[in-house]
Amino acid sequence: MAGRNDPYGSNRDIRDDFRAEIREFLGTRRAKVTPEQAGLPTYGGERRRVTGLRREEVALLAGISSEYYTRLERGNATGVSESVIEGIAQALRLDEAERIHLLDLLRGAGATRPPRRRPAQQRVRPAVQRVLDAMVGTPAFVLSGRGDILAANHLGRALFSPVYADPVRPPNNARFIFLDPRATEFFRDWDQVAGDAVAMLRAEAGRDLYDRRLTDLIGELSTRSEEFRHRWAAHNVRMHSTGVKLLHHPVVGDLDLPFEAFPLGDDPGQFLLAYTAEPASPSQDALNLLASWAATNDDIEGAAPPAGTEQTDSAD
Repeated sequence: MAGRNDPYGSNRDIRDDFRAEIREFLGTRRAKVTPEQAGLPTYGGERRRVTGLRREEVALLAGISSEYYTRLERGNATGVSESVIEGIAQALRLDEAERIHLLDLLRGAGATRPPRRRPAQQRVRPAVQRVLDAMVGTPAFVLSGRGDILAANHLGRALFSPVYADPVRPPNNARFIFLDPRATEFFRDWDQVAGDAVAMLRAEAGRDLYDRRLTDLIGELSTRSEEFRHRWAAHNVRMHSTGVKLLHHPVVGDLDLPFEAFPLGDDPGQFLLAYTAEPASPSQDALNLLASWAATNDDIEGAAPPAGTEQTDSAD
C-alpha cells in the first residue's frame, strides 16, 4: 500500500488500492496452504511453479469456477456472496482476523463512494481519561488502530517512558518498535511484538485506506526500516486483544504483564489497553516500585535513565 496510494489525489480511484490489496492478500494466503494440507492429490512427477495452492485449486475447494475466483483475486469484488466468501475462507484456512480483513478489502473494492474520513487527530473523551486516571495501580492507555498512544494514566506513562521519550506526538508503538534502537531491549519478546504491530497496521489499513496519518506512518516505516518492509510484505493480520507483554524497564527491570484490550464503542478505532501483574509475583513487586518512582517524578520521560542502567539498588 505505501508508496502507491495517494488517497487525496484528485484523479485517484482508491478502489484500485483495495483491489491490489485483495490480490496480494489472497496470493500470500494461497502460498501458505499446500495441496497436502488441503487434501488434494499430488503426483510425484508434477513440477509445480507456485508455492502453495494454484488459483484453480482454491476455486475447486471453494466450489466456484476458476474464472470467477481469478476475477475475484484480481479485485473484482462486485456482488460477492457470503457463501463464496465462506468457501474461499475455508479453502485458504483463514482465521477470524483474516476473514474480517478479507471482508474489509472486498467492501472497500466494491464501494461506490468513499467513506467519511476520520478526523486527522483523534481525541479522547474526558470521561475516558477519568476512567484511566481512576485505574490506580494499573498501567492503562487509549490507543488508536495505528498504534498511537492517545492517552494514558500516570503509571502507564511511567511504564512506557521509553516510548514517550520520542518527541514526536502522539507517541506511536510501531514507530518505536522499528525505528528506536531501545525497542529491542525494552520488549524482551521483540520479534513477537514486531509481528503483532505490523499485523495490526495491516488490519487497520484494510478497514480504512483513506486514513492519511496511517498511510504516512506506513510510508515512513517502509522507507526507514527494512525489517518493517519484510514483515509488511507478508500481509499477515491478527487480532491482538489479550496476551502477556514481556518488558525490560530501565528503572525496575523485567516485568511479565498480562494485558487486555477493550474497544471503545462510541469512539471507532480506539481501544483501552490495561496491564496487570500476577499477585505476589516479582512483576507485581516491580510494578509497585515503578508506581512509587512515578509518584515522585512529574517528568517521567525525562527522569527515566537510559536503557541498560535500571536502578536495581532501590529494588533490593
